Amino acid sequence: MADIIQLLPESIANQIAAGEVIQRPASVVKELLENAVDAGSTFIQLVIKDSGKTLIQVVDDGKGMSETDARMSFERHATSKIREANDLFSIKTMGFRGEALASIASIAHVEMKTKPENQEMGTHLVIHGSVLKKQNVCPLNKGTTISIKNLFYNVPARRKFLKSDPVELRHIVEEFKRVALANPETSFTMVHNEMEVFHLNHGGMRKRIVGVFGKNFNEMLVPVEENTDIIKIKGYIGKPEIAKKNKKDQYLFVNHRFVKSNYLNHAIKLAFGDLIQKEDYPFYVINLDIDPAKIDINIHPTKTEIKFEEERLIYQYLKVTTQHALGKYNVVPTLDFQTTDRFNNIPHRNTSTPSQSAQTFKSNVNSESSKKDAQEINEWSQLYNEMGQEASNLYDEQQMLRIPSSLDKPSPRRSRNVDILETKKPYQIHNTFIISPIKSGYITIHQQHAHERILYEQYLEALDSQDATIQKQLFPINLHLNHEQTETMMLIIPTIQKMGFEIEHFGDHNFIINGIPALMQQVDISSMINELIEQYQANIELELGIHENVARSIAKSSCIKRGKPLTSEEMNSLISDLFSCEIPFISPGGKKCFIEVELNELEKQF
Repeated sequence: MADIIQLLPESIANQIAAGEVIQRPASVVKELLENAVDAGSTFIQLVIKDSGKTLIQVVDDGKGMSETDARMSFERHATSKIREANDLFSIKTMGFRGEALASIASIAHVEMKTKPENQEMGTHLVIHGSVLKKQNVCPLNKGTTISIKNLFYNVPARRKFLKSDPVELRHIVEEFKRVALANPETSFTMVHNEMEVFHLNHGGMRKRIVGVFGKNFNEMLVPVEENTDIIKIKGYIGKPEIAKKNKKDQYLFVNHRFVKSNYLNHAIKLAFGDLIQKEDYPFYVINLDIDPAKIDINIHPTKTEIKFEEERLIYQYLKVTTQHALGKYNVVPTLDFQTTDRFNNIPHRNTSTPSQSAQTFKSNVNSESSKKDAQEINEWSQLYNEMGQEASNLYDEQQMLRIPSSLDKPSPRRSRNVDILETKKPYQIHNTFIISPIKSGYITIHQQHAHERILYEQYLEALDSQDATIQKQLFPINLHLNHEQTETMMLIIPTIQKMGFEIEHFGDHNFIINGIPALMQQVDISSMINELIEQYQANIELELGIHENVARSIAKSSCIKRGKPLTSEEMNSLISDLFSCEIPFISPGGKKCFIEVELNELEKQF
């Protein structure tokens, strides 16, 4: 029998390794940025074209490499950080497996220029698919410039499965943010298609967070710091007001390396307690300094997972330190002792209008200053009444308590899906579910899911007809967004304008809203826009059409939420509108809008 086992050619072995390490352009960005950090760079520039599919270039002013080192860096398992097995347990730098550059060079056109400080001339290498095409000397300043062109050019199956440019760019930005947040002492810039996305000067952690997420975060950060013999904890957590529905803005670093740990993430969330809702996740950027001998980072090809020798103890340290920081800086929920339902006063969302605030203020406080404030608001309300009915609606307390949506108008269509008993009034449970009798039993409606479905179909219809009603704003709304949000907003402006938004780009990262859809008169537009952008970015992975994505995102961000008390009229309107929808059964996110219980099923329970 002939022998069938043989050694793989080096080029094929490198491509197999690339399958583990390089999954998309963002994987290349991560490896190159970490190499630049390890080189002791004080300035790092990332240049991207076509979301990394055409070009990924990293320029640094680090220590550079000699001619021999430059050539050896593309060999598999070549590393400057390991000499013996014990070195694996004392690593504090980033790349050390020696597979990244070899893997990248096997699936792309690579060009490298590098020079150490003590040499007059630099080294220039060109490698295509693991094959060295050129090696010569070149004039160069100290540091390294490496360009990755035509990624996956020789692996068409991998290139075909890359996502759209916005999706791939979002992953690149995320990797850039992780490295930039972990190394605030280094200056970073990022350029995409010749437009600067980030310009981050060196400084402290707070300055870096504000540079990445926007100046609005400056007042929302709470410092966290603790030094023990086992661990040093340092970073910032966000106030409950900026908690989100996803884990996107949670950055945990161990020895300045980004890691994923649901266990430690849970410790931080648990420390917030009732300050945030169960489905929300706090913002944080925290670094843990631990003896490298007490952790194992070589358990995953991308080194984002980690094992701790004393995981339970670290969990407790992290939880207690976060709790201490929240208490020290008086981050506590606002309590409303007039209310019995915990949903009526959600501490991290403040979408109340001036008149709503005034009403709560007047009912709960009897001081002279509160009476004066209430009197001033009433005077303003009278002034707006004189200016016209349109302006007075802004401060009409009766209207402010109504739900801004299709619930404000009767549905033109009759439902044929469920036979509602119109003589019976619906009622609400825990300000979340609506119970309504039907001839065969009863239905339980999830008010948030149902309202998402109603708004989603209305916004899609508005996009198709392009006749959305615009409500002009008496005072224009100014928005200041961060780099990533600005790019998303520029992409969706044409679509949301068809829905009734009058929004203009006012230079840099500033926008002005002069008009909003009539259905959103009572919505906190600034918060809604931020949620819209967040939802849109989350939905991009689904590769929906832009109309469906925007309609779905706006519906989710502007619908009524669980915990909102409704009147009988509002409940009836919601029920009528839901069963007038084309698909009333599920929300745009795929969750049930209602469940039906028949009398015979109910009887069996007894």
